[in-house]
Amino acid sequence: MGGFFGITSKNECLPDVFFGTDYHSHLGTRRGGLAAYDPAIGLQRQIHNIENAPFRTKFENICEKMHGTAAIGCISDWDPQPLLLRSRLGVYAICTIGVINNADDLIKNYLSLCGSHFDAMTGGKVNETELLAALIFEKDNLTDGIRFAQESIEGTASILILKDDGSLIAARDRLGRLPVLIGKREDGYAVSFENFAYLKQGFEDFRELGPGEIVSITPDGVETLSPALKKKRICSFLWSYYGYPTSVYEGKNVEVMRYENGAIMAQNDREAGSAQDIDYVGGVPDSGTPHAIGYANESHKPFARAFIKYTPTWSRSFMPQDQNVRNRVAQKKQVPVVELIDGKKLLFVDDSIVRGTQLRETVEFLYEHGAKEVHMRSACPPIMYGCKYLNFSRSTSDMDLLARRVIMELEGEEGFEHIEEYSDGKTERGKNLRRAIAEKFKFTSLEFQSLEGVIKAIGIDPCELCTYCWNGKE
Repeated sequence: MGGFFGITSKNECLPDVFFGTDYHSHLGTRRGGLAAYDPAIGLQRQIHNIENAPFRTKFENICEKMHGTAAIGCISDWDPQPLLLRSRLGVYAICTIGVINNADDLIKNYLSLCGSHFDAMTGGKVNETELLAALIFEKDNLTDGIRFAQESIEGTASILILKDDGSLIAARDRLGRLPVLIGKREDGYAVSFENFAYLKQGFEDFRELGPGEIVSITPDGVETLSPALKKKRICSFLWSYYGYPTSVYEGKNVEVMRYENGAIMAQNDREAGSAQDIDYVGGVPDSGTPHAIGYANESHKPFARAFIKYTPTWSRSFMPQDQNVRNRVAQKKQVPVVELIDGKKLLFVDDSIVRGTQLRETVEFLYEHGAKEVHMRSACPPIMYGCKYLNFSRSTSDMDLLARRVIMELEGEEGFEHIEEYSDGKTERGKNLRRAIAEKFKFTSLEFQSLEGVIKAIGIDPCELCTYCWNGKE
């Protein structure tokens, strides 16, 4: 995924940008970078690999090396950034969030027209931020260039630019799939993916950019360069999974949504008479926990953490690149509270079930420690389509997805003509899907949150939400 943060100020701001960027560490695991502007020094930049160490450890002495009254930072799951670029439009630092699905075609077209070149990485891949910058600089000004770049790509791109006069240019992606928020305090403004990142620095919420909106920001104010577009499709997974609990998007808090989401699942189980005699409700740590709290509160069943993730060393199980290593790390991190497992009927809520890679090991782990029953609930509907708009739930094939594989086992390719039925737990096909997955993973019962339930919990007009990974609708 990735996230960015920036400040333009009348005072030294690099320490605040360091902390603001660090607050986005939950969004990426590969690269972290900072760029700063100082009137006496100009633009400066540092990028570090954060695959084996968190952002803060690589940049903790940054204030001794860089200075600035304006700065931007980025946490990236893929390409190194921010980039420092010199062009006919000036010298800029730029970072982006999103994904470009037609990068190869854009690169070939660009090279054939201008005869220039790109700095190639391993395997000939081009940094997508550099590609976006090349598209921007095809036009005569940054506003037209950003619009052109966003219109040219297939995918998503939010953009943050630091100019060599200390001002910022911020652009939200054209459909607003990702948030871009602005905070204000006496000495300037901040731009962020996560609003709590600037609230912790003494800023107040100023406003959220609309889809496709482009603004120029100086310490004295915010100017709209290109107005917001009407169509919005913000990613629903912001609330279900990867948004930070304290964050607010479109006026809706993440943690509050997850409590409401869990409550709706408990109501559904009560109406269906399912899993009513369980001993404890728990969340698959960590992102399933708030959904489970909501479920427990509504069901009046005690919440308990039957196993804890040991995170001081391996904070996130997806950090190792090798899938077998990731699975082993995830297994080793699970430390049981046997007194809460042995002889107990347990219900767990997970934020989502994507590939099902670690589910079997988790359930076996619980049964090995004496669990009598293990019921599983997914806080979102079955994922039927790999995301093509963000670097989240992305797959080389839709057949990587557990729900798709099970449909193939049940009905073959013909089953893919009935995705909507399989998603609905009240239809015969939907019941068969849940039964088959439960048998495969030895769940006592399995249910998914409905699409209607997720939308109700978020509390935003369904027409403004992207639900592509669940129903394939763009």
